[in-house]
Amino acid sequence: MLIIGYVFAIRSERQLCSEVQVNLAYRWFCRLDIEDNVPDHSVFSRARHERFHEAETFRLVFESVVGTCIGEGLVGGKSFSVDASFIKADVDQLKRVPGDEPIDWPDRKQASRAVTEYLSALDQDAPDVGKAGRKTKPPKAISLTDPQATWTTKRQKVRPVFVYDANYLIDNKLGIIVDAEGTRANRIEENRVCVSMVERVIKRFDLKPERLAADTAYGSGKTLKALMDCGIDPHVPVWDKSKRTDGTFSKGDFEYDTEHDVYICPAGKLLKSSGNVHSDDTLRYLAKTRDCRTCPLKEQCCPNTTYRKVPRDINEDARDYVRALAKTKAFKISSDERKKVEMAFAHMKKIFKLDRFRLRGLSGARDEVLLTAMAQNLRKLARYVSRPPPILKTI
Repeated sequence: MLIIGYVFAIRSERQLCSEVQVNLAYRWFCRLDIEDNVPDHSVFSRARHERFHEAETFRLVFESVVGTCIGEGLVGGKSFSVDASFIKADVDQLKRVPGDEPIDWPDRKQASRAVTEYLSALDQDAPDVGKAGRKTKPPKAISLTDPQATWTTKRQKVRPVFVYDANYLIDNKLGIIVDAEGTRANRIEENRVCVSMVERVIKRFDLKPERLAADTAYGSGKTLKALMDCGIDPHVPVWDKSKRTDGTFSKGDFEYDTEHDVYICPAGKLLKSSGNVHSDDTLRYLAKTRDCRTCPLKEQCCPNTTYRKVPRDINEDARDYVRALAKTKAFKISSDERKKVEMAFAHMKKIFKLDRFRLRGLSGARDEVLLTAMAQNLRKLARYVSRPPPILKTI
């Protein structure tokens, strides 16, 4: 019944039960005889949130559909694309509190499923502690209805809303979605789930693409290195904010000597590193104070400090390799193919009506993303594989 609901964009469980009650085709698909009773919507909802969810039924069904697509030759397996899209959470945008204020949550026995899930996640994790023991910045706002949703601005000059991320990993041959996952909406989660989806597809289906296309949001050194460790060429623009706009020398003006592990400044002086990795996964290369003090280029290099520092990502070699890939013809082809994942999101929102989640909580977002991706794959499967019934000859 859930497959019918998502394939035909019947979002309400009450409406779905009513449709199955009177539609003979739906009854046939659900293996219900004409006189069989259709489950009540409340029983249907409990099974969905408890029995199906605990057994990871939706993930198993989704992967079964992907396996069928692979068996029918719809997946090329050589080129993938990944992206994420904001989906609005099912909350009252006004029922929120500042993220840095204490919240008097109700007793867990009286709290909603979404609030209980949020409180359980707080007990298991330490969300206020980041790298090197530093406290992370609290969210700007927390929804009292669905506290795991992220308060963010989708576009400039648009009012902030609570959202989740829908993450898709697609095969570029026909746009089959080989993995999908709903997550909280932030760049760190997008990068983490990108790598986890790739690793899961390799493990589950033995699919190892030659290249993966994505936008700049996935261009961090850590993500690029993880993809290369999987044997994949990342066709991703490198995330780089080292370019200065104040007229002073940028990092690109310093030459890196790979053999001696030093930077050479425009004046020909050396910048060396102690080898200590900082909390932002970078090494600091420092010039000598005496070199900078008497340097004629000091005003163009470090006018407000006594010496110049140049950071280098610990995965800078991977970033340099990807920069070189950006000059190839294959990179341009991947950039064009990446439009297929954007089209998948457009279909998700326009055809399958998932422009707003109906279920609350992170688990609800994960379920809805998986089921919608499964429905999209089923439609492609029917389009490319199914054949019309034979025409019977009359005697």
